[in-house]
Amino acid sequence: MTPEEYLEGQVLLIDKPLKWSSFQAVNKLKYLLINKVGLPKKFKIGHAGTLDPLATGLLLICTGKFTKRISELQGQAKEYTGTFYIGATTPSYDLETEIDQTFPTDHINEVLIHETVKQFLGEIDQKPPIFSAIKKDGVRLYEHARAGETVEIASRKTTIHEFEITRIALPEVDFRVVCSKGTYIRSLAYDFGKAMNSGSHLTVLRRTKIGDYDVKNAIDITLFEESLK
Repeated sequence: MTPEEYLEGQVLLIDKPLKWSSFQAVNKLKYLLINKVGLPKKFKIGHAGTLDPLATGLLLICTGKFTKRISELQGQAKEYTGTFYIGATTPSYDLETEIDQTFPTDHINEVLIHETVKQFLGEIDQKPPIFSAIKKDGVRLYEHARAGETVEIASRKTTIHEFEITRIALPEVDFRVVCSKGTYIRSLAYDFGKAMNSGSHLTVLRRTKIGDYDVKNAIDITLFEESLK
């Protein structure tokens, strides 16, 4: 692809690696496009929807004039697959922090799991995790959390279009979810465990779709770099 094509606008489908932040992925592509393709240092580039460092999968990175499409792309429905660990919670609702509480699971069976799914279909109220980048009083929530501060977090409306359990091997439960913008799958994991009178946290998360864009068509950052040689 020529520098002009990148400047005119592209939507690059990247399969984000584990432990990379979305910001790191954008910076890596920016570096490659400047140094290997010859784009000017101040060309426009940005991602359409953050993916946590502990998640993998589809990250849409827009270049040039297509950065104007970022808000439109962010508003599209997203599909995720992953794993809940039933019977324990963590403060971050995922593996970023250590287990802080354990709960009974003897009463949990396949029937209860599938019945509980129904509670989360459609529009729901959801509280974002305290370990998130949302700002409260001008400070990101995760900064409050790391400082050991207690913060009151307002719940927000979100929509779960599809919620399917794909494997049950307790304490692990695999799922597929299609949801609206602003849904926290970590919060879904926490609330799901609570709804079963137990606990739960997220151990695996992969974003597979954003609107019509599919991770099957995405490229690994290393392969993208090699394609520019």
